[in-house]
Amino acid sequence: MLELDLQLASAASAPSEAQFRLWCEMGLRQRSADSELTIRLVDETEGRELNNTWRHKDYATNVLSFPADVPDEMLDIPLLGDLVICVPVVTREAAEQGKSPDAHWAHLVIHGCLHLLGYDHIDDDEAEEMEALERELLAKLGYPDPYADDETVNTPHSDTPHLETSAKDHE
Repeated sequence: MLELDLQLASAASAPSEAQFRLWCEMGLRQRSADSELTIRLVDETEGRELNNTWRHKDYATNVLSFPADVPDEMLDIPLLGDLVICVPVVTREAAEQGKSPDAHWAHLVIHGCLHLLGYDHIDDDEAEEMEALERELLAKLGYPDPYADDETVNTPHSDTPHLETSAKDHE
């Protein structure tokens, strides 16, 4: 079972809680245990502050992942961690990349959930594995390949502020 805490800290329009739940469940489907996570939807000011604090990058990015990183024996709950998603950045990226907003939101939520499960894209082999899984999960939901159109924009390890790694990886 998924316990989702959706926090709305942005006035901008965002998907419904039901959509977030669906995307999280897809991203976490390989996990058989119960899962608890928070998704916080923020504006550019908070997104920039968090990205600067945790990654030392002075801009708002689309998604930050904060894995719980607490030994299981210390918690009595199945806490995975937190995702922070900057609503205006996601909206702008979808328009700039010619993607449907729902497809882009689904991609970023699944991407963030995979980070909470330990996936990463620091090296090419890890990136290929993570991207293949993202493509598979998004296809199951009827969304197109998010990496198909423009590899320079969509590649997680390009210099553009697109898909970001988990915040803890850059402390």
